[in-house]
Amino acid sequence: MPSTPLSDENVCQYHQDGFYLAKGFFDAAEVGLLLRSAKEDHELDRRSFGRADGEGGVVRLSLWNHPGDGIYGMFARCERMVRSCEKVLGGEVYHYHSKMILKDAKVGGAWAWHQDYGYWYQNAVLEPLLTSVFVAVDPCTRENGCLQVIRDSHHCGRLTHVLTGDQAGADRERVDEILKRPDRFPLVYVEMDPGDALFFHCNLLHRSDQNRSEKSRWAMISCYNAARNDPYKDSHHPRYTPLAVVPDTAIKQIGVKPFADDLSNVAWLEDNRDGSAKSLLRGES
Repeated sequence: MPSTPLSDENVCQYHQDGFYLAKGFFDAAEVGLLLRSAKEDHELDRRSFGRADGEGGVVRLSLWNHPGDGIYGMFARCERMVRSCEKVLGGEVYHYHSKMILKDAKVGGAWAWHQDYGYWYQNAVLEPLLTSVFVAVDPCTRENGCLQVIRDSHHCGRLTHVLTGDQAGADRERVDEILKRPDRFPLVYVEMDPGDALFFHCNLLHRSDQNRSEKSRWAMISCYNAARNDPYKDSHHPRYTPLAVVPDTAIKQIGVKPFADDLSNVAWLEDNRDGSAKSLLRGES
């Protein structure tokens, strides 16, 4: 059976907990195309860059602004994904950016505790009306550094962020205090199978450990902003751009089509252009 957009009950849980895990949101054939494309895509690999985690590890990732017409774009633009985000954010959305997290076996670095809005606040976005969808490409387990989230932490509002290595990390003193209250703010290890999709609020605290296992942990994350939350000035991320939604069947119809086949409307965010964390280096918090 094909997956459907999130239900009203799912969205209610999202707002209550700060996240919702949609098991089997993409089927085995769909995520198999994504896996094959990502692993064989030399352009994706060439465009990747590292983020030191402050613990001696480095996270490798590739980012892009516009979803394009290849396999990655079909995932970000497909109806079940977009309609779910519209329900979560209460109206029209547009693609803010996507990224492939390339957490390789044995060497994949950690992510510090952070909120996505801790980065995106720097980009002239007035309200936390953004959501992210983490799609597991590989199995995500405790052993290979699955995502960890603090349930209900989005209710704490935006925390101050400071640099931890090359990453913007949330105020550690406040995070530690939140973690001391597991009855109110439980720590959850989000283990996922390929094709599962985690929808999470932009103020949800999350992190991941280094990958010390023999298995890679690759994942694609697509992020969306509410159209009514258009940034008030330009930054390295896009202003409102209407999103051309495609039917869910487009994923299988297009098959494996890497970015190298369709670079006409892809805007890569390279290391020297990703200003969200670099603004913190300049004291812009």
